[in-house]
Amino acid sequence: MLGLLLAGASAAWAAQVAGTIVQLSGPLLAKKADGTARILSLRSEVEGGDTLMTEKNTYAMVKFIDNSEITLKPNTTFKVEKFSYEADKPDGDSASFNLVKGGLRSVTGLLGKRNKEKFSMKTPSATIGIRGTTFTADWIAPDAEALAAYNMASTAALDQFAAPVKPLQLAQAANMPNAPNAPGLQPGLYVQVIDGMINLSNRGGSQNFSAGQFGYTATFTHPPVVVPANPALQFNPPPSFNSSQNSPGSSTATPAKPKDVDCIVR
Repeated sequence: MLGLLLAGASAAWAAQVAGTIVQLSGPLLAKKADGTARILSLRSEVEGGDTLMTEKNTYAMVKFIDNSEITLKPNTTFKVEKFSYEADKPDGDSASFNLVKGGLRSVTGLLGKRNKEKFSMKTPSATIGIRGTTFTADWIAPDAEALAAYNMASTAALDQFAAPVKPLQLAQAANMPNAPNAPGLQPGLYVQVIDGMINLSNRGGSQNFSAGQFGYTATFTHPPVVVPANPALQFNPPPSFNSSQNSPGSSTATPAKPKDVDCIVR
């Protein structure tokens, strides 16, 4: 009897589909909480608990069941911690993500528009909450030497390494070569607002960003700053990714653009 109950629970969990891969330009791996892994392809389903990992040349777009989209950049690790959405049951909305490394572009769907407080995206230096907006997020990890110092000397070591940078420094960095990986940039979270408005806040302070602006925060203890220009970060998926309405598995209905949009990063 216990075996049957466990099997039923396992089947129910496996049925919790969060989204579908609708665009893909290279290898994409999904790792489950139990350690098992599988290679995803177009039309593959993504479930709650899946950790998605892109290769060095892979862009991958996930269309979630609420019509939201997240496009992963190359060399990205992204976990769908939990995703629950039913059109007629807003009280059950739940969307929790974790950008472990790399970068992405997020386009909010119906869940985020009606229940912004039910959406969260963790990153190593901030938690992003959104509604009705489009933005990109890139996490630049410390190099091996900085990580070693961090592991040996606690958070203070990373705080010293990632001291607040001046806007001029970031503007100069935007002219560096090797832009896709931005090796000369200081570690931290970089955001770009494409549509709407966001607020970046942590224990160091709070800063608003509107469409067309770039922002940066090093750690939870450093205040966010406005970056005067694109800080050498690029988002260049294949052209087909820009027309997801025609992609496999995409919805034919296009939700109306909301009049009021916001995105809060806490």
